[in-house]
Amino acid sequence: MIRLLGYFFGIGLAAFLLVAAGVIIYIGDLAEELPDYEVLARYEPPVTTRMYSVDGQLMGEFARQRRLFLPIQAVPDRVKAAFLSAEDKNFYNHSGMDFVAFARAMLITNVQNFREGRRLVGASTITQQVAKNFLLTSDRTIDRKVKEALLAFRIEQAYSKDRILELYLNEIFFGAGSYGIAGAALTYFGKAVNELDLHEAAYLAALPKAPSNYHPFDDTEAALSRRNWIIDRMVENGYVELEAAEIAKDQPLGVNFRRSGDFVFASEYFTEEVRQQIIERYGTDALYEGGLSVRTTLDPDMQDEARKALQDALVDFDRDWGWRGAVGQIDISGDWGPALGEFDLLRDVPDWTLAVVLATGEEGVQIGLRPDRKLEGGVVDDRAVGTIPAGDFEWAYRLRDDDGTRRAESMDEVISPGDVVYVSARTGEDAAEGTYSLQQVPEVSGALVAMDPNTGRVLAMAGGFSFYESQFNRATQAYRQPGSSFKPFVYAAALDNGYTPASVIMDAPISIVSGGEVWEPKNYDGSVAGPSTLRLGIERSRNLMTVRLAQDMGMQLVSEYAEQFGIYDDLSPLLAMSLGAGETTVLRMVTAYAVLANGGRQIQPSMIDRIQDRYGKTVYKQDSRQCEGCDANQWLGQDEPQLVDTREIVLDPMTAYQMTSMMEGVVQRGTATLLRELGRPIAGKTGTTNDYKDAWFIGYTPNLVTGVFIGFDQPTPMGHGVTGGKLAAPVFKTFMTAVLEDQPMTDFKIPEGMTQIQIDRKTGMRAEGGDLIVEAFKPGTGPADSYFVIGADQVAIQAQQAERQREISPTAQQAIQSGSGGLF
Repeated sequence: MIRLLGYFFGIGLAAFLLVAAGVIIYIGDLAEELPDYEVLARYEPPVTTRMYSVDGQLMGEFARQRRLFLPIQAVPDRVKAAFLSAEDKNFYNHSGMDFVAFARAMLITNVQNFREGRRLVGASTITQQVAKNFLLTSDRTIDRKVKEALLAFRIEQAYSKDRILELYLNEIFFGAGSYGIAGAALTYFGKAVNELDLHEAAYLAALPKAPSNYHPFDDTEAALSRRNWIIDRMVENGYVELEAAEIAKDQPLGVNFRRSGDFVFASEYFTEEVRQQIIERYGTDALYEGGLSVRTTLDPDMQDEARKALQDALVDFDRDWGWRGAVGQIDISGDWGPALGEFDLLRDVPDWTLAVVLATGEEGVQIGLRPDRKLEGGVVDDRAVGTIPAGDFEWAYRLRDDDGTRRAESMDEVISPGDVVYVSARTGEDAAEGTYSLQQVPEVSGALVAMDPNTGRVLAMAGGFSFYESQFNRATQAYRQPGSSFKPFVYAAALDNGYTPASVIMDAPISIVSGGEVWEPKNYDGSVAGPSTLRLGIERSRNLMTVRLAQDMGMQLVSEYAEQFGIYDDLSPLLAMSLGAGETTVLRMVTAYAVLANGGRQIQPSMIDRIQDRYGKTVYKQDSRQCEGCDANQWLGQDEPQLVDTREIVLDPMTAYQMTSMMEGVVQRGTATLLRELGRPIAGKTGTTNDYKDAWFIGYTPNLVTGVFIGFDQPTPMGHGVTGGKLAAPVFKTFMTAVLEDQPMTDFKIPEGMTQIQIDRKTGMRAEGGDLIVEAFKPGTGPADSYFVIGADQVAIQAQQAERQREISPTAQQAIQSGSGGLF
């Protein structure tokens, strides 16, 4: 018997050794296939790039995986306890695998799950989950599970428990597009991790198991049950007192998904421009995975004023063109709310909402307002209604279509039941509650850019009526003729090359013969003023004087200055270009005017102040000035540190001041006199192109340059008399009134060495009485001693040449060079 037992024991031992050897060989083979776990030491997860305004408000987030890396030291103990209770209560005690939990899962839980047809579980520890998430696939195989265990042991030997937990909390997926605990806290609750309450932390701890199974709105009961189970485990594990746990379990989930509207309001054009710059500078991966912190130059308050000033002007102008019809049509026979809710709002036009016409009558129109959306999807059950009074439709009776405009005979021609339209709540003393005004998205568009002339920092940018209606940025992407707003750079070239503001030029008809045709530019009003000073030429925006000045000094010089100022890259030296016939952008024009405002120093427009990488290291800063002596450890009697401005001087500071003084005259006596009401030193210039297709005004104070452009995206005449002074300058005025309200009054600084001499406004000669003005002159210059008119000797000659040309070609007198530039 003993020999028989020994025989069976020997067989069993041999079998055991064979199995053990097989297991060892199997594990050895798998161990050779294990990935390098040391990569965890160099772990840099894809992290969200965040963009901020100058005051620290969030403007935008960019990520493929919405994640913010959070060091374990910054994770509160309460949050750690929730995840440990949910996933691995013995985390700090095991060496990679929890054999007790594993045995319980295999022998009890999985047997029960098998009988009930549910999925089997593996009782993975947090370390095993790190191994799987970082180094393995999600295949449900024995090989993967063994590799996971082997890697878990190795990871535990190589890294501290806190490091492993840090990796886990920053890597896991929480649903709703969020990765990592910091991103999840913001996505679900709009909070930082250290602000999470107990019930919120417990809910987040429930999500890694299966986010889709515990959706806060689709699976609320399951989510609450799982959350409360975790709270109970926290009590059981000694992390939470029973009383606090009961209070937490009574709380609703409290999920409030953060919407994009939480970003700086109406900053989308600016944000998109910065996004493109980041991609150009660092690449797409750096933007969406690099975790950059981008501090922009945007001033949120100024941006809101820019948006409002431009939007209001476009709406007012568009109404004069008539009503183009409804946004869409829906069925109103039943509940119209869901169908109306499918129409998207213009989120950067806060005063507008959408409505559906329910009925029309002599007294007005009854409308149903677009219902709000629920966080969980769909629209709220309540339906709000209102009225558009009949009197508010007066402007809409002018109907506009592809064939032109006509007058409607009745309201039924204007609007019908089921029409979806934009409306805004009526305001004012005579506005009854629940009454609305009819609105429509303007066809005409435009742009506004505000810049600090001393640094080039772009403070505000409105690229159109609404980013949600059109993402095309008219401030940076629309190349348009600047018209007469280009003239200051023709005059600056002249002042920099021997002319003075008192130089006299003939304002008289001029004929330019080119290619067998005659170009005869004219002043806006068709009149001529005879001999006039450069100052009068710019104040009154005289085309004939500008062309004759450009001809006298040579268009090649004008082209060089235009390129030096950054307005154009390669300006053709044609005389028509002196009237702003070349195409450029609002941002380029504002940057060029900033050079005049800052005294002639070249600047680069900047929308980014600073960029930091994921570790807080500054990788870019806009201010490149050097500070000599700023690194001193102590004061030893040395001079104060000095900021050295190494920017290139592209224009004589005295020339810059002369141009500023002349353009102050545009505001005081010229084409933009409505700006005198601002009561501040302001210099600027209007611009209007042929057929009134483009309206411009660009102006500045000593510390702020603002440019406004208005026109149709497809250049179209806006109507006779629609000039920069009448359309763009009022937008400038509205914006500057708001942003300068609390700013101190500052005068333009006169460069040292300039002389102020009293001259006759018309002749430009020194005078003691009459129509006088004080003019600024550079050292060694002054009013002419004798009266001399530039171009006077050419007037008779050119008239004879033009007459001879007409005799050769009778139709040539009608030929006007294409794109002949600014009118006014």
